[in-house]
Amino acid sequence: MAGLPVIGELAPEFELSNQFGETVRLSGIRGTPVALVFYPFAFSGVCTGELCELRDNMAMFDDDGVRLLAVSVDSKYALRAYAQDQGFTFDLLADFWPHGDVAARYGAFDPSRGYGERATFLIDPAGVIVATLKTALGEPRRLDDYRTALTSLAATPQRLPR
Repeated sequence: MAGLPVIGELAPEFELSNQFGETVRLSGIRGTPVALVFYPFAFSGVCTGELCELRDNMAMFDDDGVRLLAVSVDSKYALRAYAQDQGFTFDLLADFWPHGDVAARYGAFDPSRGYGERATFLIDPAGVIVATLKTALGEPRRLDDYRTALTSLAATPQRLPR
């Protein structure tokens, strides 16, 4: 398994389907800052708690024009049901097949358990990683850590997209 990408590196490119079957490419949203949030599974307790906290605090992302993308190894069909059940309005991306491929490129896939780990990457408009958050299995990421990471993103000098 690869290590976490390093702050200052170009974020690994990806193309995944969201809960509606629409394709989302990282390169296709260059010019927009991104919070890329990997989580293990839809409908699981800690994951639902984390994503509901983000849902309830979307203004913190919206105010800075940051696009929130949440990624799990679930299928787009499960993610659509999850989004409807929880009222998520942000994209839930399916890293379903090849199983966990994008999470692995970000060093956030546990091959022994078959799911993405709890890791977040803040990516500036040029596609460069400016902050990362990662917690252990069963340990939610703290909202204050997101706030700190978003402050780092806002403080990053504007670069032209690569």
